[in-house]
Amino acid sequence: MYRLLRALLFLLAPESAHRLGMFALRLLGRWPALCQRLRARALRGATMDLSVEVAGLRFEHPLALAAGLDKDAEAVDGLFACGFSAVEIGTVTPRPQPGNPPPRLFRLPEHRALINRMGFNNHGALESSRRLSRRKWHPAPVGVNLGKNKDTSLQVAHEDYIHGVDILAPRGDYVVINASSPNTPGLRQLQEPTLLRGLLHSLTHRLSEVASSKPLFLKIAPDLAPEAVDEVVDVALECGVAGLIATNTTVARPFEHPLAKEAGGLSGAPVRELANAVIRRAWQRSGGKLPIIGVGGVFTAQDVYEKLRAGASVVQVYTGFIYEGPGMVRRIVRELGPLLARDGFRSVREAVGADHRAPTPRSPNEAGTPAPV
Repeated sequence: MYRLLRALLFLLAPESAHRLGMFALRLLGRWPALCQRLRARALRGATMDLSVEVAGLRFEHPLALAAGLDKDAEAVDGLFACGFSAVEIGTVTPRPQPGNPPPRLFRLPEHRALINRMGFNNHGALESSRRLSRRKWHPAPVGVNLGKNKDTSLQVAHEDYIHGVDILAPRGDYVVINASSPNTPGLRQLQEPTLLRGLLHSLTHRLSEVASSKPLFLKIAPDLAPEAVDEVVDVALECGVAGLIATNTTVARPFEHPLAKEAGGLSGAPVRELANAVIRRAWQRSGGKLPIIGVGGVFTAQDVYEKLRAGASVVQVYTGFIYEGPGMVRRIVRELGPLLARDGFRSVREAVGADHRAPTPRSPNEAGTPAPV
């Protein structure tokens, strides 16, 4: 059914379709009993324990929603009805801002991809805080993804992030620092070690004062060189960051397409391997000590499984949800268990980082079940 609905939605301009979809999810969220029934139905098909714990947070299964879809915490309950194990709002800036001028969102269906240059369009931290404060149903973690306003210089960027922490950290279950969007000029410079170290020290200190129990994650770009990933991991460990979100959108264009020259970040299937490479590198550099939330190019249970094996404990989706629809979570929850069982895993936790471990010898009574590698 969603294929037909998607075909109709894709007749609209991308932002118009997005607004219509958000309206429907917001409307759904006004019916708590229906949301709870739909969520229970989406999670019913799990064939084994798919839960995982990251930074003290429990996720019922590894598939969560990435920031970017619900920028202003408009439809959190409707999104939880789809079955996501966490919903991340934002990116939210301290002050409202309109973002970049349209058109700023482009579909590339042939590549199962999107290009966006939205530019942190949102109604500001106070509005998101008010919406989160009105929620009464809390089935799973909510993340708050923070950015700086476009007109805030890099020299005082930490003040914007601190302001965001002050307003939104008490409302969310975890906080994300977005230092990697390609659509705010100069923002990615915050990933350089000196600037990053100062930013993270400031934010971990402030978070300990206003919401000490909330973990802090750093979202990084897929375009970092391997050595730059190492530097980011080292700084994150030094500053006591709870984990990384890998990755944001890419400025690369690994294909020919009439829209390929549009400025902005590319998301979807073409980002999958870039993101997986960053996840692998970050896992290796930290020795598995820094939890990773993987995102980029997720459409199927196999895509989730690849990121788990590469080192991600939780996997986020955005573009895949646009193309696959609200039944995506139910399908992946149903299909992930058999993938894990096929390789001898009894839970998601056992699969995390499996690609970095030597094969485990199997006892004779376990013959016929491939060992994890």
